[in-house]
Amino acid sequence: MESNIEHILVRYPEGDRGFLIPILQEVQEHYGYIAPDVVDEIAGFSQVPPGEIYGVASFYSQFRFTQPGKHTVQVCLGTACHVRGSERILQLLEHQLNIKSGETTQDGMFSLERAACFGCCALAPVAMVDKDVHGRISSTKAQKLLKRYNGKGTDKSKD
Repeated sequence: MESNIEHILVRYPEGDRGFLIPILQEVQEHYGYIAPDVVDEIAGFSQVPPGEIYGVASFYSQFRFTQPGKHTVQVCLGTACHVRGSERILQLLEHQLNIKSGETTQDGMFSLERAACFGCCALAPVAMVDKDVHGRISSTKAQKLLKRYNGKGTDKSKD
């Protein structure tokens, strides 16, 4: 990540803490995450201490402080999905990827996240990879998804 976010900051009044969230949103949208060096730049520009910036950003689930993987895998843990075994699917993915929810694989290929609900309860359990919804996920389908998005599978069709 380039450490200079001047192209974002130039659109905001310097020293005005009221623009902290819009600045964080633009940084997140542009880079995919908020790096420590960027927090320092925002602190200097907005006159908001870095600790307060982390406090604000960590309050909102939209902000992340680690670089996301090439593919983001989200597992729904809403009631319908939970009842149909989504927690087991999440645990399997954690084991297969060797990471916990909220982390990114060492090779940068996958990030794994928990989701409250996707609103497709009839397809439970549901997982999303990037923007692709995959319903009725089983352990076998979850493993195939990882292979497919890792470039090791040839069938790109949805489940």
